[in-house]
Amino acid sequence: DQSARSLPLQRQMMSAMEAVCDGEEPEVVTEACLLSEFSERGEARALINNLPDIHHDTVSREATIEKFVVIMDRYQEQPHLLDPHLEWMLNMLLEMIRNEKSPPLMVHLCFKFLYIISKVRGYKIFMQLFPHEVSDVQPVLDLLCRQDPKDTETWETRYILLLWLSMTCLIPFDLSRLDGHLSTDPGLNRESTMDRILAVAKSFLRVSDKSRDAASVLVSKFVTRPDVKQKRLGDFLDWCLTTISQTSEVTMEGTVTLDGALQSLAQLFKHGKRDDFLQYAPTVLQCLNQKRIAESNQATLRKLGVKVVQRLGLTFLKPRLAKWRYQRGSRSLAVNLAQSSVTESVEATKLDLESVSQEEDYDIPEEVENIIEQLLVGLKDKETIVRWSSAKGIGRVTGRLPKQLADDVVESVLECFSFQETDNAWHGGCLALAELGRRGLLLPSRLSDVVPLIIKALTYDEKRGACSLGSNVRDAACYVCWAFARAYEPNELNALVIATVFDRNITCRKAASVNILSPQGTFPHGIDILTAADYFTVGNLNNCYLTISVYIAGFEEYTKPLIDHLVAMKVNHWDGVIRELATKGLHNLTIQAPEYMANTVLPQLLPMATGMDLHRRHGAILACAEITHALYELATQNNRLHPWVTDFLSSDTIEGLKNIHQKAQLLLFYTLIWFSLVFFFSVCCLIEKLSLSKMPFKADPVITGWQWLIDDSLKNLHLFSSGARRGIQDAALSALAALCLQYYQVEPGVADVEMQGTGNADQALMGVFLGVHILLSINCLFTSICCHTDQLVSQYLLALESPEVLTRCGCALALGSLPPFMILGKLQKVRPHNVSSKAASLTEARRDAATAMSQVCVAVGVCAQGSPDRVLCESNIRPVYEALLGCMNDYSTDSRGDVGAWVRAAAMSSLMDVTLLVVASAPELLSSDLVQRMMCCLAQQAAEKIDRYRAHAGTVFLRMLHSTDPAVPHIPHREELLSIFPLETGTSLNWNAASQAFPHITQLLRLHQYQYHTLLGLTVSVGGLTESTVRYSSQSLFEYLKGIQQDATVLQQFGDTLLRIFRDNLRNDRVSVPLLKMVDQILANGCFDLFASEESHPFCVELLAICKEEIKKSKDVQKLLSCIAVFCGMVQFKGDVREKVLVQLLMLLCHPFPVIRKTTASQVYEMLLTYDDVVDDDQVLTDVMASLSDTNCDIATVRTHRNQLCDWLGVPRPILVTKVTHLGD
Repeated sequence: DQSARSLPLQRQMMSAMEAVCDGEEPEVVTEACLLSEFSERGEARALINNLPDIHHDTVSREATIEKFVVIMDRYQEQPHLLDPHLEWMLNMLLEMIRNEKSPPLMVHLCFKFLYIISKVRGYKIFMQLFPHEVSDVQPVLDLLCRQDPKDTETWETRYILLLWLSMTCLIPFDLSRLDGHLSTDPGLNRESTMDRILAVAKSFLRVSDKSRDAASVLVSKFVTRPDVKQKRLGDFLDWCLTTISQTSEVTMEGTVTLDGALQSLAQLFKHGKRDDFLQYAPTVLQCLNQKRIAESNQATLRKLGVKVVQRLGLTFLKPRLAKWRYQRGSRSLAVNLAQSSVTESVEATKLDLESVSQEEDYDIPEEVENIIEQLLVGLKDKETIVRWSSAKGIGRVTGRLPKQLADDVVESVLECFSFQETDNAWHGGCLALAELGRRGLLLPSRLSDVVPLIIKALTYDEKRGACSLGSNVRDAACYVCWAFARAYEPNELNALVIATVFDRNITCRKAASVNILSPQGTFPHGIDILTAADYFTVGNLNNCYLTISVYIAGFEEYTKPLIDHLVAMKVNHWDGVIRELATKGLHNLTIQAPEYMANTVLPQLLPMATGMDLHRRHGAILACAEITHALYELATQNNRLHPWVTDFLSSDTIEGLKNIHQKAQLLLFYTLIWFSLVFFFSVCCLIEKLSLSKMPFKADPVITGWQWLIDDSLKNLHLFSSGARRGIQDAALSALAALCLQYYQVEPGVADVEMQGTGNADQALMGVFLGVHILLSINCLFTSICCHTDQLVSQYLLALESPEVLTRCGCALALGSLPPFMILGKLQKVRPHNVSSKAASLTEARRDAATAMSQVCVAVGVCAQGSPDRVLCESNIRPVYEALLGCMNDYSTDSRGDVGAWVRAAAMSSLMDVTLLVVASAPELLSSDLVQRMMCCLAQQAAEKIDRYRAHAGTVFLRMLHSTDPAVPHIPHREELLSIFPLETGTSLNWNAASQAFPHITQLLRLHQYQYHTLLGLTVSVGGLTESTVRYSSQSLFEYLKGIQQDATVLQQFGDTLLRIFRDNLRNDRVSVPLLKMVDQILANGCFDLFASEESHPFCVELLAICKEEIKKSKDVQKLLSCIAVFCGMVQFKGDVREKVLVQLLMLLCHPFPVIRKTTASQVYEMLLTYDDVVDDDQVLTDVMASLSDTNCDIATVRTHRNQLCDWLGVPRPILVTKVTHLGD
């Protein structure tokens, strides 16, 4: 337990060592030094002193306990810092406990504090501080006997009392002396102290709380006393065995009872003398065998069974230190600093293993074989706690066996590493080997058998369904390496370094990193490796594969092992993420061994790339692509003028790379359709990397096949799963751009008129056949055998009208990915397709079309007087902006929610890219109206409710505003905007946080040209559903309105803008419902009191008319409820408006929906209480209130009540309109 607690401290020390190596003092060092003493001792003393004052108050008591727990928990990892302070804390609490005036509640509270301390420091250390005088035995025993074992609130009291009694039992006097004061009257039923303690221990061994653990400790201390052992040991063991035999584990009570009995046996055989318990060991073993504890369904019982069995084994065997065990030699730092003295010291201290055979023989009881068998079975248990206990038992028992028998045990442990065994057996075997190794019980002669198994365990990984098994095996294998490196001097454990950077599981990587710390002298460059791959840096998987591995590979000893491991174990890994990371890692490692990669690794990967294993094929294709591209980059560094990757690759390798696509395509015919996902993605990546590497394939028929595959991928995206769709699309687009750039131009900037004139008809026909076979041939081949650049662009444009949305997406982005020379002179044809259509089913197409539009504009460039077919110019810039600004108003929704936000986000990004492009070349093309509309739309988006899109809009808005090289022209109110958004807000303002964004964005309401759009965006935020957004947006809005209360002109302008938004979005529920909620809040906060002072103010009249029109014939409950609240708020306006509002409310009292009738009555009731000038007569007001509070809302009677209310309030009764039906002939 102590070693487990100190592990985090070791990790901090490792990070501190890394900082020292880097010449800096990181924060983690400071954190490690903070806990140098018990700094909260004053606060802890105050809390304890306050217990008498707060124990009766539940709230104060719970708060005090919580504070004390927080203080103590800080020292879980360094509990030894509490040692100087344990005594005074214990004495203060015991003084309160012993005080006869202390109420029971405070006594229990003191015991709770004692338990908290013991939990942190550990009961073994803490219990030693309890007073254990003779005078303490009876009071503690009496207090313990008065406790209720069934009280779940005071179990800490019973736990601490049992520990205290365990210490008082150690007094060196016969317990019979404590009974001398008892009456000798034979008529009294007396019970000795010994019997009382045993009875208490037995009773608490049956409870279900933690007191059971303390009771087992009491048994181990009490029953092993000389006087008790002589009189009660046999009886207690009989009681335990009887309890075990007669108790069933089927019930919870039976499980608890068995747990207590087994714990007491384990503690007794652990702390008792061997001579006292040897005679009972066979009987106990027989009882356990008959009970078959190992077959129990309870993991805790199986663990305790293993603990008892191993203690029995140690009882059968004489305690001795095996003379044959391996000893590594001197570990003195002074000796290790001198290489020669180390060698001499090690050689001098090596034990002559040949002389071990001369050790004296001794008989081994036959029960030991049964015990070892049970421990070996425990190594394969399904629970870790059982396997761990069994492994420790194996190590302890083997240490007392002769050399030959111990070797047999090792032989049996190695059988756990068969591939027929489960991961549980592998894990248990690793734990056992680690225990044997760190005790020196695994002789060097066995290392040749053990080390290969441990290396396999370091990479053990089995896929089971959607997850994998083996992380615990790899973690235990790291523990084995640590144990071996401490005890032996093996040279084959470099796999630990590999596990540090390449293991899939974070706990295994951290375990391997920590285990490098202790035996750093064993590993070459151990300090350097540990500095780069410490406990914290290996937590990031990408960092391990792409950065740390490159650093370690810089040491020659690890270069090829790291590369070979990736090729052999990770390229074919079942997890696609690991395969892709492995290929990227190979790319980064190529610079360390380019010739090895080109001459050895690539020839190994090429057959794998066309094999039948799907995972291996996917990883190998990607690896070939990455390594080839890395070799090209290396050639570029060596020869910057004419870099050729063929300087590294042989002709056979180049031919193999070219044939991967064709061979993989043939295999596609025989494999499942699932592989099509892997096939298209990996081959598209291969095409991209080979094109970027300028492979000599120009005018080669393989280009036709590559083009077909890219086009087929883009055109049939709807046939792929949603998870793989985006990856395949991105890979195909990247491949298309690289392919066109490398193979479709005769010279820089000039397109090859006929891209491929020597196409292979058989190859194209095969592509059609395969596409039909795997259901991917919809729309057939995308390119003809002999196609031109004009045809390619035309076919992409034609596909933009496809009924398949994802086909439109892919082809739109394909047009955006084409290099400039491909679309030169065709810009008019690449018009804004799909952008203007507002069909919800085409959302993705509009999003990608908006993205592609900016890509095309950036590709062709800007020239004010240029040709509209070639560049972005005065003739075609307005349609581009009109299309993108139209996308800013896309609020399409479907079952996925606000999918129009995708289009708006893409439009914002495209507007930024196009605008910055234009202002850099021809700013005169931007008219003031376009810039104003763009900035207003961005302001609206920056005020809306979705955090992610608000942040995106705010970032684009500030990018436009702060652009200075050159500045964006015609931005309205530029100076005012810069005062609201200074330059530093570009980095300091967090737009995702509503508390930061809305105080800034509401200031735009002061600017006339931004007021409409800003208020429109704020409307959906203030009237939204997200609590934080509503709170901060409404606070910011009300602060603005509070500032303009005295300015009638500005307030009137705000009101007019509000009404204009309402009129423009009449019956648009996305805006109208939140707007009604916002107006309700504005009215409730008295922001329109200036209008209320004037009778029939135009704002009020117009607002009432629009509200009536909004809810006319509406059956939307939320809209009606919001409008009721607005009507109630409008009663504050005087004149004819109030009377009309009351009429509307009274009409709603007869609404067909019961919830509307009930809500209207409730809110009108509250409204009359709020505005006391609505009804002047108190008696009438009382009658109205009584009528409204009537819970009878039946539609048959409510109209009568409504009409009576109309008479009382002095408003005309609503007249029921009779529907007229015209009868035909």
